[in-house]
Amino acid sequence: MAADAVGYARLMTGDDLATVGDLDVARAVFRAHIESRAGRVIDMAGDSVLAVFEAATGAVAAAQAIQASINPTAERAPPQRQMRFRIGVHLGDVIEKPDGTVYGDGVNIAARLQGLADPGGIAVSDSVRIAVKGKLEAIFEDRGEQVVKNIADPVRVYRVATPGVGTGPVHPGIAAEGSALAQPDKPSIAVLPFANMSGDPEQAYFTDGIAEDLLTGLARMRWLFVIARNSSFQFREEQVDVQAAGQRLGVRYLIGGTVRKAGSRVRITAHLLDTASGAHLWAERYDRELVDIFAVQDEITESVLAVIEPALRKAEIERIRRKRPDDLGAYDFYLRALAHMFDPRPEGRNLALQYVDHALAKDPGYAEAHGVAAWCYFAKSLWEGSMPADFVAPMLLHAQAVRSLQTEDAGTLAHGAIALALATKDYGAAMEMIDRAIALNPSSAHAHGHGSVIATWAGLSDKSIALSQQALRLSPFDPLSVMPLAGQAGAHVLRGDYAQGLVFARRALAVYPNHTPSCLLTIVCLVRLGRLGEAMAFARDFSAVFPSYRIIAQAPVLGMFVDELRLAGLPAQVVPGALA
Repeated sequence: MAADAVGYARLMTGDDLATVGDLDVARAVFRAHIESRAGRVIDMAGDSVLAVFEAATGAVAAAQAIQASINPTAERAPPQRQMRFRIGVHLGDVIEKPDGTVYGDGVNIAARLQGLADPGGIAVSDSVRIAVKGKLEAIFEDRGEQVVKNIADPVRVYRVATPGVGTGPVHPGIAAEGSALAQPDKPSIAVLPFANMSGDPEQAYFTDGIAEDLLTGLARMRWLFVIARNSSFQFREEQVDVQAAGQRLGVRYLIGGTVRKAGSRVRITAHLLDTASGAHLWAERYDRELVDIFAVQDEITESVLAVIEPALRKAEIERIRRKRPDDLGAYDFYLRALAHMFDPRPEGRNLALQYVDHALAKDPGYAEAHGVAAWCYFAKSLWEGSMPADFVAPMLLHAQAVRSLQTEDAGTLAHGAIALALATKDYGAAMEMIDRAIALNPSSAHAHGHGSVIATWAGLSDKSIALSQQALRLSPFDPLSVMPLAGQAGAHVLRGDYAQGLVFARRALAVYPNHTPSCLLTIVCLVRLGRLGEAMAFARDFSAVFPSYRIIAQAPVLGMFVDELRLAGLPAQVVPGALA
């Protein structure tokens, strides 16, 4: 068994004394469960644990018991203080030295399995699954064959779940329910990140832009179910097993490829795979001048669509052609901005805005660039909050630009809509933009997720929950699933279902630990559930992170719960011009 604490360096940076104390407690839990199941602790260096067992059943049973003990404790801690572990278990030979240290592939594979486990979860090899099947209460979810570092042959990996026992957050979206996603009732596809073959890491933004535009073109086909970028791009660092990826994303087809950019020329290869069989359905290579880049994207999209649906009408293909920027330099700056716009750090959003300024200087009518800026100012207003009034005017300017330019890009409309909703509280106009975005692209996770938040602000709890559920299905591994999760949390609060509100607020915080609205919704739910002590403790931790926060009586949804927030100990002084 190999185990490691998740985000240990981050925890130490936040509070080193508390982290060391939590680690000591966790080590005691590990030691007790390991030794009670015929195991022996070999090493506890740093935040890791290495142990050997007499039998695979003892190792898996110990891992289950450890996570069942540690995860509830983590759940009760503030999100920024939650200590969880990944555990990997492998059955294989080891070499033991007289001093008790162990070596060999068995140890190496267990360590690699640990790295493939979910936070708060357990990953085992096929040999372990075979050895313990029928002997323990456990569900084994096949994650497919994985190529792991320094091991010659691929390792088939299984996620372990115990019926009735939580194993921590698996993924922020619907995949947290614990089973492979079902296939939609129409052709489904995901675009994997294309590999950057240019030899220059700085060109990654361009490579991602190719895949992003291809995905956008596919998503315009209403009869296709297209997984959102932020989920499919989670496979960037993985050696992808086609069938396993298809199961995890719940899609029939995968698109992948490579991009090599050199000077004024670009070479793009692309292939289409059937996830049921792993077969290549289509592949092509394109050598072009950079001025032809948009034509290449259209060619790839049309070729893929023709393979999936031979009877595709020409009129449908024409719909994928969208307005291009008038200046190729504007497009390049837009791609650079796109690479940073979802960075949770303020400096990432600031860099995205710098690139947007360059793009708009070259093409002021570039709607997609305005959409990036609208989102960045929205995020700064809601989540940075040090001087939010400074962000309102530019946020509104870019949101109105998106609305007036009549873009047909669903993501851009969604970013403009939520910025407009926050800046003006004109939820009707914002929802009209969301409805148009969904009509243009029914596979837009951003349109559904942002729409969930806007619907909650508008008091439309049923619509919010429906939009949230669809967003989480469209993008099951999305770091931005904080939006539909928070939207659904607020919807349950509006319904008076504070227990469910707390569940979704905590799921949102597992994705984005310092997400202000989710922190506040957590406090409201705890107070309403009669757990005032927990609410006050959570409020103290929140105030330590955001000392300048003040309760805003005009805030959407949260303005209805000023008394609860004040009762938990948050200050109620209104800061002029601030946004909640």
